[in-house]
Amino acid sequence: MTTVVSDTGVGPLLRGWRERRRLSQLELALRAGSSARHVSFVETGRSRPSEEMVLRLAEHLEVPVRERNALLLAAGYAPRYAETPLDAPRLEALREGVERLLRGYEPYPALVVDGSYTVVAANRGIGMLLGGLPEHLLTPPLNTMRIALHPEGLAPRIRNLREWRGHLLSQMERQIALSRSHALRELYEEVAAYPPPPGAGSGPEEPETETEPYPYFALPLRIEHDGRVLSFVSSISTFNTPMDVTVAELAIETLIPADPETAAYLRSLAEDTADTAGGEAAVSG
Repeated sequence: MTTVVSDTGVGPLLRGWRERRRLSQLELALRAGSSARHVSFVETGRSRPSEEMVLRLAEHLEVPVRERNALLLAAGYAPRYAETPLDAPRLEALREGVERLLRGYEPYPALVVDGSYTVVAANRGIGMLLGGLPEHLLTPPLNTMRIALHPEGLAPRIRNLREWRGHLLSQMERQIALSRSHALRELYEEVAAYPPPPGAGSGPEEPETETEPYPYFALPLRIEHDGRVLSFVSSISTFNTPMDVTVAELAIETLIPADPETAAYLRSLAEDTADTAGGEAAVSG
């Protein structure tokens, strides 16, 4: 008897995730408390997995929450994870917690983006970096990839644009491989096609060893602001064990000063702003 393997359904999808994770059927079975024979039958369509088995395999394959819903639908089950609008009342505690976190990180820049790199929230440190950008890039919804790589955006100010652009595009490629999002693919094709700003990419980038005495522990973002070069290292945090698609796709990005001069400059800006606000309050009072 010949078994016909379909290219659709939960089996091929699970096989695709297993191959991405570079796991054998036996390794996955051991992690999920099953047998290699059963995993093989599921992947070839000879056995229909239970809802619990789909979720268990997805967990051990580290499948994103949105794609777990897709696996359940392919197996004939209802989606398990809701996709709640961020402004819904049930997410009020989340919104308030994120806003406190962003304010508490000032004067250093921090923001929250969704799965398409749309800015959900940002603090005043981010506003400082975006000063002077054209209105068409700052009209909501803001998109961090467009702002960073557009020739009228931050790209002309980024001193290590070639490296930073490569980092951002590689990050998007990894996400596209996981999410299979058409919108994200379109965004990638758009920003990857942006022409370099005038003067960028015409020669070797400035050697950091000649201008920066600090050994970076990660690729820095080196960006000009008011005639000086600020250096940051990006840190991205996500929510642990999310049970909602919206929450699962949120990412909190904080820009850590990569040298003492950058940290001191941002603190001085914050002090000047506080002094100005205090003086204005005294006059108005």
